[in-house]
Amino acid sequence: MVEALASWLVTLLGVYSALGVVFAVAFVTRGVGRVDPAARQGTWGFRLLIVPGTVALWPLLARRWLGGVKAPPTEKNPHRSAAVRTP
Repeated sequence: MVEALASWLVTLLGVYSALGVVFAVAFVTRGVGRVDPAARQGTWGFRLLIVPGTVALWPLLARRWLGGVKAPPTEKNPHRSAAVRTP
């Protein structure tokens, strides 16, 4: 029972990673500049560095890319709110 569950989880992780690698190739070559305009001028070294994160976070990046997001969202937290209010 435990072996079957472990085998199923490893297979699931392998499928997730394979989909992530396929997505990363497309995202690094075309999508990163659409999701973040500052990354449009990114070198191939930069693009190579973001591949592991792209593989791991591909569902979130796919949603942003396919959703037409043009810039990263503004962070909203108490520190930023206090900085905006303080002269």
